[in-house]
Amino acid sequence: MSINVVVAGAKGRMGSEAVRMIQQDPELKLVGAVDLKLSGVDVGEVIGIGKIGSSFYTDLEEVLSTFEVDVLVDFTTPMSVKKNMELAIRHGVRPVVGTTGLTPTDIEELDNLCQEHQVGGIIAPNFAIGAILMMKFARQAAKYLPDVEIIEMHHDRKLDAPSGTAIKTAEMIAEVREEHRQGHPDEKEEIDGARGAFFQGFPIHSVRLPGLVAHQQVIFGSEGETLTIRHDSIHRSSFMPGVNLAIKKVLEINHLIYGLDKIID
Repeated sequence: MSINVVVAGAKGRMGSEAVRMIQQDPELKLVGAVDLKLSGVDVGEVIGIGKIGSSFYTDLEEVLSTFEVDVLVDFTTPMSVKKNMELAIRHGVRPVVGTTGLTPTDIEELDNLCQEHQVGGIIAPNFAIGAILMMKFARQAAKYLPDVEIIEMHHDRKLDAPSGTAIKTAEMIAEVREEHRQGHPDEKEEIDGARGAFFQGFPIHSVRLPGLVAHQQVIFGSEGETLTIRHDSIHRSSFMPGVNLAIKKVLEINHLIYGLDKIID
C-alpha cells in the first residue's frame, strides 16, 4: 500500500526535487500539489518531467478534503508554513516540513496540536544526511572545544538568516557547552555586525551569494589547534534521502520532532 503525499511549494526548487523523488519511489504516491498561482495543471509538466497525472491546486484545504492524504511535504515560505501545518494536523495528515522560520513558541504550539490529534510531524532545518552528521559531530566536539564560530552560506534567494541549520547546530552545541562570551572583553566592532550574531556567547555568520546552494562550517579553536567541521550541499537532490526517510518515519510517531538528528542514530 502506497503512502499518499501532497507537496506544498511543489513548483519551487526544493518542492520540485521532492516531486521527482516521490515519483521514483514505488512506496510513495503524489496525489496533488499546491501552488498559489497554478490550478488544474499537471505537476510533472510544470517541473519538466512530463505528465504524471497529478495536478496543482491553489488551496491546500481543497486538496486535503478531496484526497485521502497521509503526509504533507511543505517547502513553502515562513509566512505560510505554520498555517499549512495546522491545517494538515487538523485533517489528520502528517506534516514533513523543510521550511524554516518557525519560532520555538510556534514549534511548541504545533507539538501540542500534534499530540492533541495524535498525529506525527517532522520539522527539519536540513534534510541532508551529511548535514545532520555535521551537527552531531559539532555537538560532540563542543564538549571538548567550547570556543566556536559558525559560518553558514546560502544562495541569495534565501529569506531567513541565520539559516535553520545554523540555529539548530547552535542549539545542539549549547546543550553541552557552558555559556560564555567569546573574544576579547574589550573587543569593539568598527562596523556593526562585523562579528556576526551571538547565540549563547558564540557568533553565527551568514553569507548570501548567487551560485551557492547550502553550506556550513563549524570552526572550533583551542590552544595551538583548530578543528573545522564542514558540510556542502552542491545540489538540492542531496536533501531527498532525508525527505524520503522523514515521510516514512512520520507515520510511526504521534508527536512533533524537530530535527532529523532525533531519528538518525
